[in-house]
Amino acid sequence: MECRSFHNYNDKNSTDTIVKSKRTKILEKKKAIDDVIKAASAHKDPLSSFPAFRFYSRHGISLYLESGRGDKLSAPVKKYIQILLKVNMERHYGSQWPSEEKVKRREMVAPEARYIFVYEVPNASQCETSQTSEGKRTITNCVVDRGAMVGFVHFRFVMEEGIPVLYVYELQLEARVRGRGLGKFLMQLLENIAQKSHMGAVMLTVHKSNSGAINFYTSVLRYLLSKTSPSRIEPLVGIEKSYIILCKTFNHEAAKAILAEENV
Repeated sequence: MECRSFHNYNDKNSTDTIVKSKRTKILEKKKAIDDVIKAASAHKDPLSSFPAFRFYSRHGISLYLESGRGDKLSAPVKKYIQILLKVNMERHYGSQWPSEEKVKRREMVAPEARYIFVYEVPNASQCETSQTSEGKRTITNCVVDRGAMVGFVHFRFVMEEGIPVLYVYELQLEARVRGRGLGKFLMQLLENIAQKSHMGAVMLTVHKSNSGAINFYTSVLRYLLSKTSPSRIEPLVGIEKSYIILCKTFNHEAAKAILAEENV
């Protein structure tokens, strides 16, 4: 009996040690990811690392980009975001829009919300331009006479399935600046920010009714259906959901294995 008790005691100690070791590794991994997200969120101006993306001058429009954060929004900017969201999104939400609008208003002013604001540059003649290797003209230096805002991007650095990701909450543009390559330009900027910030992927949610946006993300930008999309988690429940989740992973094997699924 004493011998058996001794062995049982040792077995228990061994099991406890293994469990504690696994728990420690899990906590260490989570802390490491939290540190990556905190570091990314701490950058006051992610655009500063990509000066070529400060300005956009193509297809007859000249624009200026500026960074922002949710808890620093001015009253006019808040109002503009609310109006543009309603104009662009109310038809996709239908009868659910009043309740969804309240959610979005809370989201937009959260401290973790990060923004890229897009403004017109009325006096483009004051700007210097250069030619890229692809033969495109781009603004490189400008005495900015900032005009009206014409769109914005709301994004956050978050953890999805144990992977640090840049999640695009909103990409909203006014109708008059769409179809001119601006959406692709902004998504390229976000992908650059994500990679520099050591994110494993860029993720976003799209309404099933928004076929134009789905085609843009999947066919033009090559985003894939995420394994976190409702239709992949619970197919029967996913059919009833009005949205899908898309993602693009980088050189991050875990992100590819955990997040990326297939073409839509």
